[in-house]
Amino acid sequence: MEMKKSFSLSEAQSLLPVMESLLRNAVAAKQRIEEIEDEFKKINYQIFLRGGMQVGIVELARMRAESDKTIQRVKDTLAEIDAIGAQVKDLDQGLIDFPCIVEGRTILLCWKLGEQGITHWHGTGEGFAGRKPINERIARAKGTRKAN
Repeated sequence: MEMKKSFSLSEAQSLLPVMESLLRNAVAAKQRIEEIEDEFKKINYQIFLRGGMQVGIVELARMRAESDKTIQRVKDTLAEIDAIGAQVKDLDQGLIDFPCIVEGRTILLCWKLGEQGITHWHGTGEGFAGRKPINERIARAKGTRKAN
C-alpha cells in the first residue's frame, strides 16, 4: 500500500473527531450486516428443519437490499478514511494507524476507538501488540503532504 501522506502527531490528533465519527458509522453498519446475516441463517435453518416452507420473498428481498446498502456504507466509510491517508487496521476493535516519518523512517501512530488521544506508535512491521508510548522524538516529527 503506497503511503499518500504522513502525519505529525498534532495533525493526526486533530483528525480524531472525524475518525471517531467515521469508525462508529462503519462499526454500527458492520454490526447491522451481521444481524441481517444471522436472520438469514435462522430462516435457512427453519427451512432445513421443516424440509421446506413458505418464505416471505418480499421480506427477504428487503433484508438483502438493506444488507447490500449497508455493505456499501462500510466500503464508502473505509474509502473515506483511506482518502484522508489513515489506515484502518481492525474494524472490530476500531484500530486506525496514521503514517508518520521520524528521522527518515516511517512509523505508525496508533489509535483505538475509545482512546482519548494518540499515545502510542509501532513500526510498520508490527501490529497493535507492538505498541510503544510516544516519546519526544515522535512528538516533534513533522507531517508531509504528497501530491495526489
